[in-house]
Amino acid sequence: MALSGELDLSSALLFDEELRRIEADDLPRTLVLDLRRLKFLDSTGLRLIWSAHSRARRCGRMLKIVPGTDAVRRIFRLTGMNERLDIVDEAPTT
Repeated sequence: MALSGELDLSSALLFDEELRRIEADDLPRTLVLDLRRLKFLDSTGLRLIWSAHSRARRCGRMLKIVPGTDAVRRIFRLTGMNERLDIVDEAPTT
């Protein structure tokens, strides 16, 4: 799932609905959130990503995150989420 623009309070509902739609399917076992084109991420977006990570783990799935921009990487680093989430440098090909 590739995101662009801003993931904040104004886009949270749409993001969460789409993510849950994907999660309702049995596949894929690994979901990749590609944030390379994301310009802004606030605490609401971060909370939704953490919730998706937690749901994936409970269901035996994996959530991998390609953080992209320095601004997004900084948010993950400042909040310590870079230590708790599965951050990868690029989207897996499989």
